[in-house]
Amino acid sequence: MDLRDLIDLWNHTHCKVIDIRRINLRAGESIRSYFVPSNMFLMSIRGNATVHLGLNFHRMQRFTVLHAGKGVMLDMTAGSDGLEYYSVYYKMSLQPPMPSELDGLLKQAHTLGHTYSIAPDKPVELYRILSDMYKEWVKQQPLVKLRVRTLLNQFAHEILHQMQVQGAASTKRDLAAQIADIIHKHYPKSITLESLSESLNYSVAHISSYFKIRTGYSPIDYLIKVRIDRAAALLLETDATLKEIALSVGYQDPYYLGRLFKKHKGVSPMRYKAMHIAKKLEDRPALWKESSIVLSESFHYSNNIDNDYHYKVDGEEDLFMFKHSKPKLASVLLLSFMLVLSACGTNGAAEVATSQPSPSATPAPAEQPQTKIVKTVNGDVEVPLHPQRIVAGEYLGSLIALGVTPIGTSEHHIKNPYFQEYLKDVEGIGDGNGNVEKILSLEPDLIIMDDFYPELNEQMSKIAPTVVVPYASLKTVHEEVAYFSELLGRDEEGKTWLADYDKRMAKAKEDVLKVIPADSTFSVIELSGKDLMAVGTDYGKGGQPIYNGFGFLPPAEIAEEMADPGWAAFSAEALPEFAGDYVILTADSMTLDELKAEPVWSTLPAVKNNHVFLWTSDRSGYWDPIAILSQTEELAAWLTGL
Repeated sequence: MDLRDLIDLWNHTHCKVIDIRRINLRAGESIRSYFVPSNMFLMSIRGNATVHLGLNFHRMQRFTVLHAGKGVMLDMTAGSDGLEYYSVYYKMSLQPPMPSELDGLLKQAHTLGHTYSIAPDKPVELYRILSDMYKEWVKQQPLVKLRVRTLLNQFAHEILHQMQVQGAASTKRDLAAQIADIIHKHYPKSITLESLSESLNYSVAHISSYFKIRTGYSPIDYLIKVRIDRAAALLLETDATLKEIALSVGYQDPYYLGRLFKKHKGVSPMRYKAMHIAKKLEDRPALWKESSIVLSESFHYSNNIDNDYHYKVDGEEDLFMFKHSKPKLASVLLLSFMLVLSACGTNGAAEVATSQPSPSATPAPAEQPQTKIVKTVNGDVEVPLHPQRIVAGEYLGSLIALGVTPIGTSEHHIKNPYFQEYLKDVEGIGDGNGNVEKILSLEPDLIIMDDFYPELNEQMSKIAPTVVVPYASLKTVHEEVAYFSELLGRDEEGKTWLADYDKRMAKAKEDVLKVIPADSTFSVIELSGKDLMAVGTDYGKGGQPIYNGFGFLPPAEIAEEMADPGWAAFSAEALPEFAGDYVILTADSMTLDELKAEPVWSTLPAVKNNHVFLWTSDRSGYWDPIAILSQTEELAAWLTGL
């Protein structure tokens, strides 16, 4: 049964929940030859297991969702960490009027064919729904059945939606994007590093370090940014009091919100509101009742504590609702320009680009089209054939490979050590993927972003044609460079760069294999505080050069552990099992001499033989085409010099 059939089936049937269970299996404990009595969802929440559903084999770990049709034989064996999971039993029935062609699908839903699995991109949302279902189910109160049935439909909708998205993008969502998604959805609630760690099944240290490398923010600073931006929007769009706004964005104390707001917006909340009211009245008085665009000022990293509720009066009268100040002329002109642009913006989230003339007008016989249509997952975007003023929040490595210098890029690209020689005249557009006001001032004719900041991208599309390429949807260097070659009309430059890339990568591999046996094992490890993580091919740290470029393999003991999601966290005690003949180690607070003096590390053959390459995260944490090529040659020079 394909996805379209599943969607049709859920749209035309009525479901009755039969039972909901939360089950714990100890390590090695099994369920054998269990014939599923009705349709059933399984979702793992802790641990791992191997599962056979009929003739199909599945590995359950990290929120895997399985669906079994009635009558399927289930065999399950918990792994070394045991397994904790939810099971939801339900029955489908006709919901008239039902098209006759769906009758066969309903029959199939009660047979062995109605079985599938998914590794969801947004597992926490599914977990919350199942958790709520179970809590309601055990109450056994009059409205329970209605509530549970509603939640089941919500769960099924989310599953089908994620299956649809995965079918389009063929990618698992990045961990940092999952963290950001949780924050955007639940910012009014209490969110801590510990709660993120529990939800996503990664250590606090790993979540913190990975998110900071990926975004430039700590998770808590990002949470504050989201809350302050939402508070700013409510100030401009409603007449809510500061106390009401504070409660709606997760703060009990309006004075504390006022203090944070001024820290990150530069003015008190009420002055911010008054300034923008004045801008509206002066610039577009006829549009007084329309929503304005919230300007996202650059947010600077800070060490403030999110539960510090002390307030110091600063003379700005933060809690008074109508304190006005006269806006500067430049700000008035800037907002005026933004409002004009908002009437002609173009949305887009890129997947595959197809060039064709703009349908808006038929050119004269001698006239050549100046734009083309890029097909995206969210619709078509009309872009210039030869853009001259590009702002690149992401994918800067591919632009550099094509000889394209953007006019602006994100701050974390400015810090990229592999880009320094290319960015002399490029302006920073702010942390994350930048901020609206700075990008607007650059007057771009094309904006390139990933999907990490959807609200920002919506605003970008009102400034210039915006192409959003979902993060991690372009799997290889060849795929990424080829995509942007077509988008920017630089096919020859792309072919030339990729040919040189292949030549240099092949030369590096050839040189390395002359001195390092091909069957040598390599471990790519990150040390963050006391936490250790082995990394595969998809997340920087040297995994691409070692495993893809040179073709080496990790120790057999950890290869399976890293298969999904691409890395494996482990304790210091397990280090001897995870360390290969050679170790590529990212550590920001450890020297080689300290490593050799440390009790566990000093016993490793790789350390004794000086087969450890040590670098810091500001060099190892990038995996764009330019960085991968540079890292490959850097590692090749080290290995051939041993």
